[in-house]
Amino acid sequence: MSGRRIVPRAFALPRAFPRAFPALTAALLAAALAAGCSSPDGARGGEEGAELVRGEPAPSAASPYWVDPNSDAARQVRTWEKQGRETEAKILRRISGRPVADWPAWDDPAPEIRAAARSAARTKKTILLVAYNIPHRDCGLYSAGGAKDADSYRSWIGEFADAIGDARATVILEPDALPHITDGCTPPEHHAERYQLLSEAVDTLKALPHTRVYLDAGNPEWIDEPSKMAQPLRQAGVDRADGFSLNVSNFQSNDSVKTYADRLSDAVGGSHFVIDTSRNGNGPLSGGREEAWCNPPGRGLGTPPTTDTGDDRLDAYLWIKRPGESDGTCRGGPPAGDWWPEYALGLARRAAS
Repeated sequence: MSGRRIVPRAFALPRAFPRAFPALTAALLAAALAAGCSSPDGARGGEEGAELVRGEPAPSAASPYWVDPNSDAARQVRTWEKQGRETEAKILRRISGRPVADWPAWDDPAPEIRAAARSAARTKKTILLVAYNIPHRDCGLYSAGGAKDADSYRSWIGEFADAIGDARATVILEPDALPHITDGCTPPEHHAERYQLLSEAVDTLKALPHTRVYLDAGNPEWIDEPSKMAQPLRQAGVDRADGFSLNVSNFQSNDSVKTYADRLSDAVGGSHFVIDTSRNGNGPLSGGREEAWCNPPGRGLGTPPTTDTGDDRLDAYLWIKRPGESDGTCRGGPPAGDWWPEYALGLARRAAS
């Protein structure tokens, strides 16, 4: 595990859970995990999705986003090159050579943001960040916690914004926070505070000169009717943000997400949106299987990050979930958020492009 993101990496497992199974309780999930999982997908492909070995990553000329030269994927490439594993290293460059989001630390976000901003400034690139620290986060599930109270969150988001400063940045604001209100997971007594904090966070971040902000709005597998997200987005300040984000850490296809996005955009006055395509190249695991959200086999990298989308309201395809980081200990994976090179290699082998 990288020393730079020891804590925040735990985001992946819980966020996928409610999208696939919003009616299940934490107890049922624990029982399912205890029952055991299938073997990991590994480097050779899984039960769904053929292994496709391709060459160097396509140029990212349409992507304005910064690529971290010291990401887990980049370090893995260097390790494999030293070990003479040239074929695997070449394939994994499909991840290491492309921009993925940073999830700054929950205790002190500033050092990581400032370091990324300094590096990005040398090439006039935009840093892609995720703010994920809302109080009562994740409804008591795997990433339970967040800031201890409203004032702590205000202080944290202020530090987050101060660290960005004049840098070019795109911020995905609090994945799951609004969908968890919509699906009933977050208790009603916390709703008003959450709306207030998100609205304030939008204003804090949008006061910066070069920062774009997108409020998270779930995905079509989780929220079956887009109109259910319209009022929560309005209360959280989507009209003052740059739009909303979709499919974070999930696997829904571009077509299904865009259909959902267009309907939701219509419901909130034509708001723009971004889509997480980090692992949706083969779509979701079929068959309605349990834990389809957790390290599903046979998945592949989706559309590379780009702002060249061909859609006036779709601002970008982004890799918000960091491909190659585990969703949790199911299917032989390491703890949530830990780097899993074999799974990363599988995603890269089956890349959509």
